[in-house]
Amino acid sequence: MKSVFQKRSFLKEKDFTKEELMYLIDFSAHLKDMKKKGIPHRYLEGKNIALLFEKASTRTRSAFTTASIDLGAHPEYLGKNDIQIGKKESIEDTAKVLGRMFDGIEFRGFKQESVELLAEHAGVPVWNGLTDEWHPTQMIADYLTLKENFGKLEGLTLAYTGDGRNNVANSLLVTGAILGVNVHIVSPESLFPDQEIVDLAKDYAEKSGSQILVTDDVKKGVKGADALYTDVWVSMGEEDKFEERVNLLKPYQINMAMLNNTGKDETILLHCLPAFHDTQTEYGKMVEEKFGEIEMEVTDKAFRSKHARQFDQAENRMHSIKAIMAATLGNLFIPHV
Repeated sequence: MKSVFQKRSFLKEKDFTKEELMYLIDFSAHLKDMKKKGIPHRYLEGKNIALLFEKASTRTRSAFTTASIDLGAHPEYLGKNDIQIGKKESIEDTAKVLGRMFDGIEFRGFKQESVELLAEHAGVPVWNGLTDEWHPTQMIADYLTLKENFGKLEGLTLAYTGDGRNNVANSLLVTGAILGVNVHIVSPESLFPDQEIVDLAKDYAEKSGSQILVTDDVKKGVKGADALYTDVWVSMGEEDKFEERVNLLKPYQINMAMLNNTGKDETILLHCLPAFHDTQTEYGKMVEEKFGEIEMEVTDKAFRSKHARQFDQAENRMHSIKAIMAATLGNLFIPHV
């Protein structure tokens, strides 16, 4: 019997049902347990995986590489200078070539259209490692981390603060709505998510029973949050907007006061990383020199506090990506979920 996941691509969360997303979260936890116990799980023995990167990465590249190897597959990194995708060769032609040489393809880049075209023409599963619109592999890790800490997902409240219209905010909003998690987007009105995304999330929320809130009121937005989540204030490709974002988003910085304002002592802090919580980076030094700020989206004290789970979350990228790859390419018996 064919698995419900077999040969499917993983491009955006809304392509999957609540039950399918929950299966991937729970399977990630199972594979994490197997890894900790040293139990082999080489579901992709002999497979070859292409890792296409238009955008640089630490966690996504590391997670796909180690996940592939643990599963028995061979990963091949193809950076923006290694391939001609979209430059000298169309995405369609690239997909047809790579699909004949590799068993699965990861893509991390700019346009969602690019990963969709790859999936349409490759003939093998394609996994979205990040585009400007969605970050679906991150979501399985994020909601796994949430479930690890609270033992459930339905009824929890996650408040995302900062740039509310980036890929992480989009994905958190829609995925949470599908899973029954209350999601609050707390950002300046000028950085609210696109209304189309909000409407989509509200449609899912009606079915799952979750509550969606988009607000510029920080106290209202973080009240009752089981998790506070933030991301960098300036995404890749927007480096010219540093001054604007620093001035606009300072009130949305996660600090100890904001953590206290949730009203819950067990609130956890999540961040998809990298985080600008000090001046130990080139960006951090630049922001200090130009704007006099030594911390951006999260303070160092909050980042290092008892609430912080961002490194568990980072590790979970590997386990969740492993689950996604194994489920879609590993001929596993998953008739329905």
